Amino acid sequence: MSADNPVSEHVENLVYEPAQVHDHGVDLTVGAVYDVVAPGRLDFGGDELEDADLEPHPTTRRNPDDEYEWWDLEGGQYVIQHNEFVTDVAEPLFLQPRHELLARGGSHPSMRVFDHLPLVPLTVADGGLRLKENARVSTLMPVTVDRP
Repeated sequence: MSADNPVSEHVENLVYEPAQVHDHGVDLTVGAVYDVVAPGRLDFGGDELEDADLEPHPTTRRNPDDEYEWWDLEGGQYVIQHNEFVTDVAEPLFLQPRHELLARGGSHPSMRVFDHLPLVPLTVADGGLRLKENARVSTLMPVTVDRP
């Protein structure tokens, strides 16, 4: 991992480090996309807390000889799981969607990350989005970033 990038010390399972690690943080890749098929439950006290039922969204090959497949996402809500893992975090990190995702009608909430990467809700605009396996969708960075 890059000695110049303190975030990279806390990220495991990178798909391709030279493309993912940069001066401002670490880009994270999508490993799975899920459809929410049954609602979860959230109550005041937590006694009735229940996870939503998720099913993997199907992938397709754009070309028969492609190594990686694509998710064809219609406008709506999904849940994504990153390929990478966060470990040994002493200070919180900040997760945000990449500009490339935003410019193509996709988004996910920005959030602080403390001890693990959670599943993240993905919103897709009405026109839809084609998302390739291992696409870089998020950036993980220090909570405070020095700007030039």
